[in-house]
Amino acid sequence: MIPTPPPTYALRPLKDLTDSSTLSEALRYGLDSPATPETLRLVDYVVKVFGTSTVAVIHYGSHAQKSGARPESAYDFFVIVDRYAPAYRSFRAATGPGFRASTAIILARILPPNVVRIALPDQPLQGKCAVLSLAHLERLTSPRSLDHFTQGRLFQHVQLVWTRDTESRSAVLAALVRVRAATFAWGRPYLPKEFDVESYFRALLETSFAAEIRPEANDRVPQLLAAQGNTMIPVYTELLQYLVATSILAQAGKVYSQIHHLSRMDRLRIRLYFKRSKARATFRWLKHIALYDNWLEYIVQKIARRAGQNIELTPLEKRWPLLFLWPRAIRFLISRPQRQARQHDAL
Repeated sequence: MIPTPPPTYALRPLKDLTDSSTLSEALRYGLDSPATPETLRLVDYVVKVFGTSTVAVIHYGSHAQKSGARPESAYDFFVIVDRYAPAYRSFRAATGPGFRASTAIILARILPPNVVRIALPDQPLQGKCAVLSLAHLERLTSPRSLDHFTQGRLFQHVQLVWTRDTESRSAVLAALVRVRAATFAWGRPYLPKEFDVESYFRALLETSFAAEIRPEANDRVPQLLAAQGNTMIPVYTELLQYLVATSILAQAGKVYSQIHHLSRMDRLRIRLYFKRSKARATFRWLKHIALYDNWLEYIVQKIARRAGQNIELTPLEKRWPLLFLWPRAIRFLISRPQRQARQHDAL
């Protein structure tokens, strides 16, 4: 059994945040927004592929947000399961991926979530599934999370598109509300001295992007702000209003400011949290290579779509990518456009 780690960032001022039933209900806004028919067809297949262990499916990413997704791009899902073993055995039996179920089970317990690919038979629809046990979902959406991968995706607009039963729905909804409520805890060091709701959400996006190595262009954050504003601005307006009512923030019109400043120790905790998160995100790329079918094609398409750079692979890079592609990958990461993200080292 994996030991429970200590909290990685301070939530002490907000420990009773979700005790407010009114706020909790407000933070659920948008989670039940309708999904497209294409999304629902993929979800039905996802549930079938992972079998009876499937607890819930959360739709996130560009298709859910309508933030510039192309028809051929993969749909992004968090697939929540009871236990990894039956889920991956069912997945392997249904899809026959290029890895053993035992490999996926071990990697899921070491560094959750695993990300695997599914493709709808005889249709040009594919899904990118981040698979988490319910126990890991609860941990990774709490102050005890060791990295930002899960929270960095779920604090944005997502759709809870399928749940197994009422109990499952309640557990997953609680996790999603917890993620939105916790944004102030990890985002507050990166907020301007004075901010409105939009600049609050912008700071969250920029901070989360800076916590990973991602092939995104400079205009990605403004694009996400525009695409998600109708959902997330009302959500975070309610959160900031609650923080004002509980004397954590001050308000002057539409402008907010922090009443209390973080201690040096809390700043250090948050800084270390994001540094560790970036390191773990880098290791996840190695897992993607082991578990994600057609990973090389996916990465090349992702770079072309998000960074605007078309990459033509040489025959050697296609045949032995792990040996010959690294120099080009390093050059790309060094030369890629820098996002307008806040520098965590400035804490």
